[in-house]
Amino acid sequence: MKFIRDSVHGNLQIDDFELKLVDTPQIQRLRRIKQLGFTNLIYPGANHSRFEHSIGTMYLASRLADHLNLDNEKKRILRACALLHDTGHGPFSHVSEAVLDEKHEALTARVIKNSNLGELLSEEFDISQIIDIINGKTVLGQAISGELDVDRMDYLLRDSHYTGVAYGIIDIERLIYNMKLENNLVLDKKGVQAAESTLLARYFMYPSVYQHHTTRIVNAMFRRCLRELIEKKEIDAKNIYQYDDADIITLSRGQEGFIGEMMHKLDNRDLLKNISSLKLSDLEDPQQAFKIKRKELKKAEKEIAEDKNIPEDYLIINMPEYPSFDEMRTLVSVDDAIVKLSEISSIVGALRDARFNHADLCLYVPEEHTSKLHDFNFYDYLNLPEQKNRHDKQMRLISPL
Repeated sequence: MKFIRDSVHGNLQIDDFELKLVDTPQIQRLRRIKQLGFTNLIYPGANHSRFEHSIGTMYLASRLADHLNLDNEKKRILRACALLHDTGHGPFSHVSEAVLDEKHEALTARVIKNSNLGELLSEEFDISQIIDIINGKTVLGQAISGELDVDRMDYLLRDSHYTGVAYGIIDIERLIYNMKLENNLVLDKKGVQAAESTLLARYFMYPSVYQHHTTRIVNAMFRRCLRELIEKKEIDAKNIYQYDDADIITLSRGQEGFIGEMMHKLDNRDLLKNISSLKLSDLEDPQQAFKIKRKELKKAEKEIAEDKNIPEDYLIINMPEYPSFDEMRTLVSVDDAIVKLSEISSIVGALRDARFNHADLCLYVPEEHTSKLHDFNFYDYLNLPEQKNRHDKQMRLISPL
């Protein structure tokens, strides 16, 4: 039996088999993958890794298993799944995932099936069961990949801790204490306030950290680099889980032209500027904007670049991440019924529409080209749903940062 000292949860106990899992190259690579990608350029303390998050998630899974009175075998498999759930993440975590055709859960399954990690796991567990739990396909899996899971609990607390943004502090004790198994993993009605608090935490962390306006610029710059590296076949997207952050940075620095220059800009925090934005909450139907396909955005970028005489690679139209807030669908046990959190919480109802308040479509260009876009209008280049009160709504131009 060993202990790992975690900065958020304290001493975390692991058994001898879990130590073997931790010491595999696949898990050790997670030490070299930043949990929040390039967010440390905005919040200097945000240097925590996927490894830290994985062991923290394992700890919370163990606490939930104890509360649910799971037998030792189910507890061990739940802990193992929590430790392994992010094994397929590529460099800089979700930043790279947006470029790939596969989600990290699918890549995690591939890592487990096709590496010595899978051979080790098969000594104690059924690999197919491990993969199903990680993907949330079983009742037990809802604890790892569900609407209100231990993965989310850990990353909110951890991201809040390392960024210094207090919005992510949630009541884990009350959440876990009010979980129970009733054909599904459900929340007792006594835990509704804790669930609402978690939803509010994510709502405020969204514009403050995960979709901070400068974080989005940095991420968009890196994704443009990564996409070109993949198109040039410098890296294999199907094996992205074999690379770490340093691999991609080193490879990018060695490239001539756009990729090398863009990485130089990231190294020195010489960022593109947000010259124009359109708040999605101003649209009659904000969700329609998320149906715009990448090829439409690329076509618009090409047209803008030609019209304004700006190098196409250096002009980026950035769509925000869809604010899904899955916690709204959390199942709650109320008397003899099972209902969704959104059906009994007025706060959830208010946030359903408010979630688009912080989402905006943005245009990024180098500072030296900002003056060319003083009259830019997204409606000239994209087929967008109508604006509310469009007769008096105008594009909001942003002065260079």
